[in-house]
Amino acid sequence: MTVQSEYQLENELIGQLQQLGYTSVTLKDESQLLSNLKTQVERANGLAPLSETEWKQVISFLNTGTVFERAKNLRDLFPVKFDDGTSKHLFFLSDDPSKNIYQVTNQITVDHRDFNGRTSRFDVTLLVNGLPLVQIELKKRGMEIAEAFNQTQRYIREAYWAGQGLFGFIQLFVISNGANTRYYSNGTTGIEFAFPWADVHNKHINEIVDFAEAFLNQRHLTQMLTQYMVLLETTKSLMVLRPYQIYAVQKIVQHVQNSDQNGYIWHTTGSGKTLTSFKASQIIMQMPDVEKVLFVVDRNDLDTQTSREFNAFKADSVDSTDNTSTLVKQLDQRHDKLIVTTIQKLNRAISTDRYLESIDYLKNKKVVFIFDECHRSQFGETHQNIKKFFSNA
Repeated sequence: MTVQSEYQLENELIGQLQQLGYTSVTLKDESQLLSNLKTQVERANGLAPLSETEWKQVISFLNTGTVFERAKNLRDLFPVKFDDGTSKHLFFLSDDPSKNIYQVTNQITVDHRDFNGRTSRFDVTLLVNGLPLVQIELKKRGMEIAEAFNQTQRYIREAYWAGQGLFGFIQLFVISNGANTRYYSNGTTGIEFAFPWADVHNKHINEIVDFAEAFLNQRHLTQMLTQYMVLLETTKSLMVLRPYQIYAVQKIVQHVQNSDQNGYIWHTTGSGKTLTSFKASQIIMQMPDVEKVLFVVDRNDLDTQTSREFNAFKADSVDSTDNTSTLVKQLDQRHDKLIVTTIQKLNRAISTDRYLESIDYLKNKKVVFIFDECHRSQFGETHQNIKKFFSNA
């Protein structure tokens, strides 16, 4: 095996990222990072250079809060008021790669005097519209990848919050020793939650060169950042989907778009089917022709864990009572597209005359059902009632 130093890995990766469309920039510290951010936000939003007063509004919005709060700000629009009295909403991350500006830099140094005067020097940082969103930590071939993971943990503890800096915007980490490569969300505390990327046949992509080609290209990385991360409201933390969950979500979404037939996704116990279901629901909800997405479980399966998990993804989405009227009210709320319910309550709602006036408008609408488990309670008379009522499901 060819021995490759960390320096060689870093330079070769930067060269490959340039071929993938990233612009290489030299940024020595956070002050230069901040200056570059202003320029890229202006470019991405088609703005003339912002005045000091105008820019102060933007940076005050961006440069505060926890990692979780910054992740929400990153995905939000910000109304900046210009000196001439006009205003405009600025974006910081678009789900359309053609609207973003992608840069790569390396060896940014951050001082953190609270920790014995040490400094941190980051290997490779990927910037989107000037914000550092992906941190790549490299170790020479032959070194344990756990060393890279431990180093990112030290960065989180010691460096990223020095002076409330922009590195609080890191969404994803990538660690590699050249032959072994993993990715994980900011806030991950155990290396067991650092995932290998894989192709659609679940073949792992371990080599950093192959990983960069498949994962770090601008289209895929943008999808990872905008579609396949979850902001957990209950724990105020970030999660990222594993490859098989992403492929499952993609297949579900494609099926809803292109077919009126049923389908199924096979998940083993403990593989994160609730997270897969939620992310699929979240994406399907955004389709303009879809009126409702119903995540349906058996009453016996709406246990504490399922309720807690789904409520973590969307607060107050689960009504675990036996009160059918509550479900009917949810169905009648035209703006709330995602509902988690039991098949027993749903059957009562569509089979009871007094509820029909509130939910009759759904009969011919495109309603997507995601059943948590395919066991016998989802079939028989109840299943036929659902198919009969929701004729365009």
